[in-house]
Amino acid sequence: MIEEELKELIHTIQRRGCEWQTMEVKSAHRGCPEKLYDTISAFSNQDSGGIMIFGLDEKAHFAKVGVYDAQALQKKVMEYCEQMSPVVRPVFTVYDEDDKVFVSAEIPPLDISERPCFRAGMGRIKGSYIRVGEADKPMTEYEIYSYEAFRKKQRDDIRPADGVTLNALNKDALDVYLALMRRERPNLARTTEEQQYELNGIIREGQVTMSALLLFGLYPQAFYSRLNISATCNPGRTKGDTDAAGNRFTDTKRIDGTIPEMLEKALDFVRSNTRQTTRIDTLTGKRTDMPQYPMNAVREAILNALVHRDYSIHTETRPIQLDLYEDRLEIINPGGLYGRLTVDQLGHTQPDTRNPVLITAMETLGKTENRYSGIPTIRLAMAEFSLPEPVFKNTTSEFKVILYHEHTAGAAARHPLSVQEKKLLTFCQIPRSRAEIIAHLNIESGQYALRRYLEPLIQSGAISLTIPDKPKSRNQKYVTTAH
Repeated sequence: MIEEELKELIHTIQRRGCEWQTMEVKSAHRGCPEKLYDTISAFSNQDSGGIMIFGLDEKAHFAKVGVYDAQALQKKVMEYCEQMSPVVRPVFTVYDEDDKVFVSAEIPPLDISERPCFRAGMGRIKGSYIRVGEADKPMTEYEIYSYEAFRKKQRDDIRPADGVTLNALNKDALDVYLALMRRERPNLARTTEEQQYELNGIIREGQVTMSALLLFGLYPQAFYSRLNISATCNPGRTKGDTDAAGNRFTDTKRIDGTIPEMLEKALDFVRSNTRQTTRIDTLTGKRTDMPQYPMNAVREAILNALVHRDYSIHTETRPIQLDLYEDRLEIINPGGLYGRLTVDQLGHTQPDTRNPVLITAMETLGKTENRYSGIPTIRLAMAEFSLPEPVFKNTTSEFKVILYHEHTAGAAARHPLSVQEKKLLTFCQIPRSRAEIIAHLNIESGQYALRRYLEPLIQSGAISLTIPDKPKSRNQKYVTTAH
């Protein structure tokens, strides 16, 4: 960065009064701070990298105290960086103001194939850190493994399934699959059955693989009881909410079987616990009954969880979670996005593949269509239903898909106002823009927030538009209607 940018950054830190995900403050007016290794490791291990600012005192409300010696400080920070594995190369900026000197050290992100970055003297397990908010936390064993699995191209979908023999597989289903493979790949027809098992990922090292068990097992959960789907229908909007009878769940089910079987059972669970909604065409007045969620979007979300989840020993005790709430459907699978893929790239970039054998088999069996079309299908289906954009959340340990359903038009007029709606009416005593309302509601999906809370109040007449003849005007504001 340039000096002017560092000056502005210092001003931002003082105005906010805090550190954050990519920012760490050190005073350094009496010498170089100790224990910089944790922050250097954490910043190197996140996609955005991070910046350390020296010369502000956090304990004195981020007062400007300057550094003891800018030249000596930079050399000391470099010494810390050279003790990391791989070695880190920071970029320094020096800025002076009122006889005080400030230094920034930009820590670049390490390529994912080289992570985790750790203090060499402590080793990978004890010396690797990850950034959580303003804190540097030791990486878990699984977080370290997730990086190493990508770097080493670990193939957990074809790792040997302990204790599983060919007797545990459905031979008829397996024969159908191999016949399809031979038809698509004529060279396979000239090999023996034993060779076909090996070449198609059914057998590895003389043992049945995880993919074979999950696709053709008579009962896969007899060997791995938690490689299933835990499905729950919750009566409210958060776990723990109860219905009028005091029930925390209106339905809950353990979904077992092969991947194709679990897919169909999970879809049945969603169908049986959601309702049909009536849509009215505002131009023609035609009424159409539609499912609460587009089932092709639900299918793709569940299928993606089943075929892209992590099947390593670190996650084999964690089921996929399917949770229905009053306002949304959530699907959570163990293992975050694989490789270099980020949430912003979903559906736009061809991803690295965590379970290539499993995915190839599902395509051959006709359970999936073209590769990499799942996310675009979900987005398109939600748009066709005039529903909010799907929300995708990713961490190292899990990936979550959230589908919100449309709030029933005019509900605010027919039912008592919710606490959130009452707060919104108070907030809009002064005309507010869409951006201000989204910020006030503090809900991750801005479009959902507007659809769920603002639109029903407009339809009921509780909130009015300041420019009613131009509802899409960029200057449009919303104000509580006077009664």
